[in-house]
Amino acid sequence: MVAAATALLAACGGGSGGSSSGGTVGSNVVTPTPSPSQTTSACSLSARKQFAREVIDQWYLFPDLVNTGANPASYATVQDYINALVAPARAQSKDRYFTYITSIAEENAYYASGSTAGFGMRLALDSSSLVVLEAFEGAPALAAGIDRGSRIVAIGTSAGTMRDVADILASDGSYGISEALGPSDPGVTRYLEVEGLGIVALSKTDFALDPVSDRYGAKIIDAGGVRAGYINLRTFIDTAEPDLRAAFDSFRAQGIDKFIIDLRYNGGGLVAIADVMGDLMGRDNVGQVWSRMTVRPSKAAEFNSTRLFEAQPEAVAPVKVAFIGRGGTASASELVINSMLPYLGTNMALVGANTYGKPVGQFGIDNPACDDRMRVVAFRTENADGNADYFTGLAASVPVTCQANDDYTDPLGDPAEASISAAIDFLAGRSCQAIASGGQSTQSVAARRALLASPRPSTAQREVPGLF
Repeated sequence: MVAAATALLAACGGGSGGSSSGGTVGSNVVTPTPSPSQTTSACSLSARKQFAREVIDQWYLFPDLVNTGANPASYATVQDYINALVAPARAQSKDRYFTYITSIAEENAYYASGSTAGFGMRLALDSSSLVVLEAFEGAPALAAGIDRGSRIVAIGTSAGTMRDVADILASDGSYGISEALGPSDPGVTRYLEVEGLGIVALSKTDFALDPVSDRYGAKIIDAGGVRAGYINLRTFIDTAEPDLRAAFDSFRAQGIDKFIIDLRYNGGGLVAIADVMGDLMGRDNVGQVWSRMTVRPSKAAEFNSTRLFEAQPEAVAPVKVAFIGRGGTASASELVINSMLPYLGTNMALVGANTYGKPVGQFGIDNPACDDRMRVVAFRTENADGNADYFTGLAASVPVTCQANDDYTDPLGDPAEASISAAIDFLAGRSCQAIASGGQSTQSVAARRALLASPRPSTAQREVPGLF
C-alpha cells in the first residue's frame, strides 16, 4: 500500500533547471484518504508516473493549474512528467520546483539527524570564483582549513586537470560548476585551488549537519549599545529542537529581551521545528494564533488547521527582534518571520535582503516498494492577520526592513559582520535603508551573490541552499 509521510515547508531546487532554495513543513503525519492506488507491485516507470499523477490529482494545492493533457509516455523520467503536470502553476511562480519525487530513505536520514554526504561547505558564485559562505563542523572542508571567506578559483579531478572556475562558468554556466564538484557520494574526490591554501584534495564523506553551530550558532552579543541573544539556525530538522531550547533557556535566565535571529541561508524544513521556535519566542502569546494551514477545497474539512502558541518552559518575551534573511531564506524560515509579524509589528525588522518567497508547503506521500516519496505542494500557510501570498518575498509584508550585505570577510556571529551590525542598529533604534521589496536588482553585488544550486539536488541540498 501507499503510505503517508510528513508535511514539509521548505524551498526546493529541483529536477531540470530548478532554482535552489527549498524546504518542508511539519513533522505531522498526513494520512491520505483515499490514498493513491498502487497499480502494480513492480516499480516500472509507467507505474511510478501513474503514482505521481494520482498524488497530484488528489492533493495539489492548485487543481486548476495542472496540465491534465500531459502525456506520461512523452517524458523520460518521473520528475520530467511531474514538471509537465505542474507547468501552469510554475508559470505563475506558485510552484518553483517545489513538487518533486525523492528517496524515502535519504529524506528520513536527513530530517532525523542532518545526515548527508559532501565536502561540508556552503558555496556561492561571486564574479569569477566560488566563495565559501559557511563550513560545517565534522566535515572535510573545515578540517582542511576551508571556512567562511575562502575563495575557490579552480577545480579538477586531479592536480593535473585543474580548470579555472571562470572558464567553467563561461562554457557551462553555474550547473557546470556543480557538475565539476561531482556527485554527493562518499569517496568522490576533487582537487580545489583555494586562495591562500593552494591546491587541496578533498574527499566527500558522510557527516551529520549540526543545525545550530557550536562555534557561533547561539550566543549573546554585547555591542553598539545593545545586548542581544543571537541564534543562527541553519536548517529546520529534528536535532535543532534541543539546541534551540537550550539557547532560549540561557537567554531567558539572563534576562535577554532583544534578539537577532539569523536565517540568511536557511531554506526551511520541518514545520514542527518552526512551531517550536515560535513558542520559544511567544511567552506572552500563549493561546493566540501562531499560523494557519489551508489546503485545496476538497480536503479542507479534513486538513485545514490552526496552530496556537503553546507554553514552553524556556520561552522568552521579545521586546524587539531582528530577522536576518536573504534570497536563500525560504519556507519554514519565512513562516517564522511572517507568524511573528502580527505580534511584534514595527518592533521587528527584516535585515539583509528580500527572502525567497515560498508561502506554500508539501505533504509527502510514500510508495515504499519503490523508495519513492512524492513531495507535492498541498497547503499554504498564513499568519494571524491572514498574510499568505508572499510569493515575491517578505520584504513587502514587513513594515521595517534594513538592507545589508552578507559580509563573508567577517565570521557569522561577529557583531562587525554587515548584516549583524545592521541588526544591532535596528535594535538600538538607529535608522537604516529599506530593502527593495520587488527583488534584489537594486542591491550591491555582495547582496546579490547567488548560492550555488545543483541540477539534481539531494534532500540536504534542497533544505540547505548552496551545500556541497
